[in-house]
Amino acid sequence: MPLSTALTATTGWALNDLSGTFQTIMTTGLYLYGIFPQPGPATDDLVGLDKQPVRSHVMSDFTILYSEAQKPKYLTSRRNLLSHERVLEAAMAAGHRTLLPLQFGLVIPTWDAVKDDLVEPYQDSLNSLLHKLDGQREVSIKIMWDQAAELERMMAQNPNLKAERDRLQGKQLNMEEVIQIGQAIETAMGEWCDRIINDFQSTLGQLAVEVAENDTLTADMIYNAAYLIPWEAEAQFSAAIEALDATYDDRLRIRYNNFTAPFNFAQLERN
Repeated sequence: MPLSTALTATTGWALNDLSGTFQTIMTTGLYLYGIFPQPGPATDDLVGLDKQPVRSHVMSDFTILYSEAQKPKYLTSRRNLLSHERVLEAAMAAGHRTLLPLQFGLVIPTWDAVKDDLVEPYQDSLNSLLHKLDGQREVSIKIMWDQAAELERMMAQNPNLKAERDRLQGKQLNMEEVIQIGQAIETAMGEWCDRIINDFQSTLGQLAVEVAENDTLTADMIYNAAYLIPWEAEAQFSAAIEALDATYDDRLRIRYNNFTAPFNFAQLERN
């Protein structure tokens, strides 16, 4: 489970599944960004949400980055999300690469809540997660394709299916015929898509310690995954993506992010 979810276990806060924000009855509080092993990063130049200075709070084995919350709830806007992520990325860029990022939108009333609901009951698990992430980095890849163009390529390699589709074009089809040809094309396109995805999975998976596959976000996105890799392996990983891209002759649109906090791999096991 995400780290911030643990903070709801014994409090009266409610998690809004759509926005990822916590709602409380208070008017202000503390906005949390992430957990670092001590001593943690310096925060002199860090600015967080609402242009508030970022500070650090030491608790047990950990240093927690936070700022003074100006709202009880933060909307999941692009500006707010970037502000949250930039605090963590600035700390990473300064050399504090091992961290447990907290979900966007976590506002707490007091430090006692963090102590009672997260640090004390999950201290061993938090230390284990930090140990797992030490020396590792999260990178992510999203792959998009032109579905219409890929359909024609697939048809070119399936002459029988193409001939059947062409034979039926311009004819008045009954419902059974529509369903039959539609299912045949859908199955063939699924196999075509899987072939591309498998190429990336088999090549990139060999370079990763762990993989987290996420839902695709748009109709033309066919693959969305995060990989946990050693810090020193990033150049090799990037080169592998470029080589895969080249084999598809610029047919795919690939978004590769090689510098982000490890949100996908900082998951607590439920007690």
